[in-house]
Amino acid sequence: MFRTLKSDIQAVFDNDPAARNWLEVVLTYSGLHAIWMHRIAHALYKRKFFTLARIVSQFSRFMTGIEIHPGAKIGKRLFIDHGMGVVIGETCEIGDDVVIYQGVTLGGTGKEKGKRHPTIGNNVVIGAGAKVLGSFKVGDNSRIGANSVVVREVPPNSTVVGIPGRVVRSNGQRVDRLDHTKIPDPIMEVFRSMQREIDELRGELEALKRQAESRSAREQAAQAVTVQAAAAEPAPAAAPERSSGSVPERDADRQKITTGGDA
Repeated sequence: MFRTLKSDIQAVFDNDPAARNWLEVVLTYSGLHAIWMHRIAHALYKRKFFTLARIVSQFSRFMTGIEIHPGAKIGKRLFIDHGMGVVIGETCEIGDDVVIYQGVTLGGTGKEKGKRHPTIGNNVVIGAGAKVLGSFKVGDNSRIGANSVVVREVPPNSTVVGIPGRVVRSNGQRVDRLDHTKIPDPIMEVFRSMQREIDELRGELEALKRQAESRSAREQAAQAVTVQAAAAEPAPAAAPERSSGSVPERDADRQKITTGGDA
């Protein structure tokens, strides 16, 4: 038992750079208090003292703001940082060396009996405000980003972000397990991709505009040359009009034809 208590305290030093000394950790870390109270409640729960186990867990909830059902199974060196608002359901199972931040819910999705809460593997980090809902497993060495909502199984060595949670690979690049700023955001990646496409389309549109302006300038220059060439050509001489006599003579001839000749 003392070895377990010592490993719980050591988990605080391993995961929280603000921890200074053993006395501070033992007296002020509510996550550590909640884990120790849960170990008592869980021992009572296994011996079928269900009501007494729930009383202990509710007292722990009142004192720490962390609600852990007495039936939940917790592994070694669990670290709950800050812890306010953390909820862990009855059939939840948590592996070794897991880190949980404030506001996390490990809950179920229905009223069915039996296994209805998630199983968390070893070396898993669950970011602040994340919700893991349902009976499935989160694989070892996985990371769940802050405020993610996970409703399906997570493979080992994966990173999950978003609502609903989507698995994002790290492409083989090592990321500090406590550095939440390096968790990739698939939504932002989509926006960046769209912005790149918009920039490319703008570039193509500008190129087309320049081509159209150049073509228009060439056509105007060709028209100007044509107009100048036409203006430089001499005008053709006018053809002389053929005379058909004076108006009185034409009237006299018309009168002769009407009267049948000279009178």
